[in-house]
Amino acid sequence: MTTGGAPQITWQPSALELDRRTHRRKASGRSVLIALVSTVIFAVVAGTLVLSSPGWDSVRETFFNLEIARDSLPKILEGLWLNIRVLFFATIGVALLGTLLAVLRSLRGPVWFPLRALAAGYTDLFRGLPVLIVLYLVGFGIPALDPTQRYPAAVLGTIGIMLCYSAYVAEVLRAGMEAVHPSQRIAARSLGLSHAKTLRLVVIPQGLRKVIPALMNDFVSMQKDVGLISVLGAVDAIRAAQIVQAQTYNFTPYVVAGLLFVALSFPMIRLTDYVSARMAKREQMGGTV
Repeated sequence: MTTGGAPQITWQPSALELDRRTHRRKASGRSVLIALVSTVIFAVVAGTLVLSSPGWDSVRETFFNLEIARDSLPKILEGLWLNIRVLFFATIGVALLGTLLAVLRSLRGPVWFPLRALAAGYTDLFRGLPVLIVLYLVGFGIPALDPTQRYPAAVLGTIGIMLCYSAYVAEVLRAGMEAVHPSQRIAARSLGLSHAKTLRLVVIPQGLRKVIPALMNDFVSMQKDVGLISVLGAVDAIRAAQIVQAQTYNFTPYVVAGLLFVALSFPMIRLTDYVSARMAKREQMGGTV
């Protein structure tokens, strides 16, 4: 076929390429079938072992009571809404404070040593302290400074979560910023950009792209740890489950709360896996990450 006098060439895969595609499709289908069969066998064996155990009836009544689960669900959902609000504000605070700490640790020159030392000490301290201890220190320490004031437990819990996870995020961001090749900084400065603009327009965007999967994993961890604010008295999903458990002497509400946290985290977990796999594929193909 010709168009305007010039021959139009239509590409066709070779016979060898067609054979390769056919082989890959067969291998993929065989792998899916093997995975499905092995999964079914494992589920049957595991289910048989659990259901045939001597104490299964007691465990089912204590942890998987459908009637108690149905009755406790509205109260636990109401508490979960508090967890979601805490997570929202904590995410904003962690993003801002973590970025500030990462920038402080990346400052050059001896004049900035006090700020670098302060940021390094902060990250070392709060990465080493367990989140639960930080919540106790913040939740009971801040109100002790002024006993006449009452602070909402959810606010204190949000502050504690921010203090811990901003240290984690700051180190992840700093690692990404330091992974940017020095030539990028030099090129930006040669174009007349200041150090602040170089960080904002060149270094931080490139460094952020390198550590997106790690940041998303930190966010998934924070989604779980917002449940720890219950130790301060906040009636969140965990505390609501504890109240129902104390009334019914049954642990099913804890299972319900746990499943709700899994449902809350599941979309971000799958998104993290997708982004990680996509970036790894681009790296293997030689693309820009």
